[in-house]
Amino acid sequence: MTATTTHERRVALTVTTVGILAAMLNSSILLISLPAIFAGLGLDPLAAQNISYLLWMLMGYMLVTAVLVVTFGRLGDQYGRARLFNLGFAIFTVGSIACALVPNTGSAGALELIGLRILQGVGGAMLTANSTAIITDAFPSDRRGFALGVNQVAGLAGSFFGLVIGGLLSEWHWRAVFWVSVPVGLWGTWMGYRTLHDKPRTTTVHQRIDWWGNVTFGLGLISLLVAITYGLQPYGGHNMGWTSPMVLTGVLVGLLLLVAFVVIENRVTDPMINLKLFRIRAFTAGNIVNFAVAMARGGLQFILIIWLQGIWLPLHGYAFADTPLWAGIYMLPLTVGFLIAGPVSGALSDRFGARAFSTGGLIIIALTFAGLMLIPANFNYVLFAALLALNGIGSGLVAAPNAAAIMNSVPADQRGAASGVRATGMNAGMVLSMGGFFTLMAIGLASRLPSSMYAGLTGLGVHSDAAAAISHTPPVATLFAAFLGDNPVTQLMGTVDPAQLTPGNGADVATLTGQTFFPHLISDAFHHGLVVAFSASIGLLLIAIVASALRGKHFVHADQGADLTAPHHETTMQALAREGAAAEVPAIPEVDVQYEEALQDEVRFRA
Repeated sequence: MTATTTHERRVALTVTTVGILAAMLNSSILLISLPAIFAGLGLDPLAAQNISYLLWMLMGYMLVTAVLVVTFGRLGDQYGRARLFNLGFAIFTVGSIACALVPNTGSAGALELIGLRILQGVGGAMLTANSTAIITDAFPSDRRGFALGVNQVAGLAGSFFGLVIGGLLSEWHWRAVFWVSVPVGLWGTWMGYRTLHDKPRTTTVHQRIDWWGNVTFGLGLISLLVAITYGLQPYGGHNMGWTSPMVLTGVLVGLLLLVAFVVIENRVTDPMINLKLFRIRAFTAGNIVNFAVAMARGGLQFILIIWLQGIWLPLHGYAFADTPLWAGIYMLPLTVGFLIAGPVSGALSDRFGARAFSTGGLIIIALTFAGLMLIPANFNYVLFAALLALNGIGSGLVAAPNAAAIMNSVPADQRGAASGVRATGMNAGMVLSMGGFFTLMAIGLASRLPSSMYAGLTGLGVHSDAAAAISHTPPVATLFAAFLGDNPVTQLMGTVDPAQLTPGNGADVATLTGQTFFPHLISDAFHHGLVVAFSASIGLLLIAIVASALRGKHFVHADQGADLTAPHHETTMQALAREGAAAEVPAIPEVDVQYEEALQDEVRFRA
C-alpha cells in the first residue's frame, strides 16, 4: 500500500485508526458488561464451574490476538498489509454479528460466545498487526510520530471507552454490547476494500512461509497463556490452580516451544521474525518498554473496577446492580489524561525523539501507582480522579513516542513483523498482567479475608458453624462476585440453613446483606492485595524506565531498507548513502539523527 498525497495519507490514517479503535474497544468492553451477559445467559457468578467461562470470555479475545499478531504481521509483509487488514475487518464484523446472535443460554451459550469471541479476535489480530505498518508506510519519517500518536491514542482510548460504552449498552441489553461493533465493522470493511491497496511488489524473490516458526510460536504462547488462565481457577483443596499438573505442564511445554522457536528463527532462510532486528538498540529497548508497561498496567482496569464496584460505589449509596455503569463513568479521568497527552507527545517525538517523553511518562505512571497504594480503600474521589488523570497522561507520553521509535528503527520490508512483535508484547503482557493481578489479589484476600469474614458474620449473630462455612468460600469467587457487581453475601447467606441464622437473639440479616457490610468486610484484605500487585507493577516500570533511558538518541532507519535475506549486503556507509539519496525526504538530517549511535546500531544489524 502506498500513499503519496495528503488525502491518501488521511484516508489510510482514518481507516486504520477506526480499525484499531474497534479492536481495542472489544478487548475491554466485556470488563463492564459481563454482569449483564452472565444474567442474560442465566449463569451464577459464584458457581465454581462458571469461573472458567468468565475468564475465557474476558481473556480469550486477548489471548488469540496475542498469539496471531506476529504471524499476520509477517504475512502482511509477504502478501500485502492492506489485504490482511481488510480481511481482518471483514472477519471481525462477522464475529461481532455472530456474538450478538448467540442462540443458546446457560453453559451452551457461554461456550458459543467464547468460540465466537475467538473468531472476533482473529479479525482483531489482523487489524492490530497491520495498522501500524500501513501508517508507517504511508507517512514520511518526520510525520510518523504524530500519525502513530493518533492511532495509538485511538487504540488505548478504545480500551477505556469500552468500559463506559459497555456499561451503557448492558443497561439496555447484553446483546447490544456486540451489535455496537457491527456498523463500525461494515463501514471499515467497505472503506478498506475501496481505498487501501497494496503497491505492486518491487521484488520477484519468493519468501516462503515459516511454518515451523509459526507452529512453535503459536502453540508455545497458547500453552503458556492457557496455563495461566487455568492457574487462576481453584484446584483440589487450593484457592488457585498453580499446583495443578495440567497448569505446570502447560507452562513447561510453552516455555520449551518458545525456546525451540528462537532456535528455528536463527536457522531458517525466511524467518517469521528476523531476530537480527533485536540487534537494533532502539527496537529492543522500545519492545522492552512496551512489554513491561503492558505487564504493569494490563490488570489496572480490572483492579480499579473491583475497587469501585465492590467497595467505593456501594459505600457511597450505589446499588450493586448499578455499579458496573458507574464504575466506567468514574474511570473517565484515565481516558481524558491519555487523550490530552497522546497526540501531543507523538507529534513532538517526531522532532525530539522518544527517550525524554517515554522515560518521563513511565516515571509519572510509577508515581501514580505509588499514590494509589497510599490512599485508603474508601478514598476521596477528587484525589483518586487526579491520580487516574496523571496515570493517563503518563501513558499518553509513553504510547505514541515508543511506538514510533519501534517502527522507525526497522527496514521497510520488516515493518509488518515489527508491528506484530510490538502488538504481541502488548497483548501478551496484558494477559500475563491480568493473570498476575488475579493471583496477587487472591493471595492478599486469602491471607486476610477468611478471618475478617468470620469475625464479621459471628459479630452480627450468624452461628459459628455457618460463619466458618461461608468464610471458606474461595477468595477468587468473592473477587469475581465483586467484579460482576454482585453482593456475594446475599447469595452465600442463601446457602445457610435458616436455623443457623437465628441463634440467641437472631442474626442481623438486613445488615449482612445491605450496602455496606461486604465493602467494609473486603476493604482491608483488598487493599493488602492491591499493595502487593501495585508494588510488582512499580518494579516492572523501573525496568521500563531503565530501558527507555538507554534506548539511545533519535534513530530513524532509512525508508528503503536492504533485503535482510539477500546473499550480499552493502557496507553500512554505502547502504545509508544510497538509501538517503533515494528517499523522498532527507529523513536522517531532518530528524536530527545522531550519526554515531545510528551507525553502531546499523553495523550490529547488518552483521
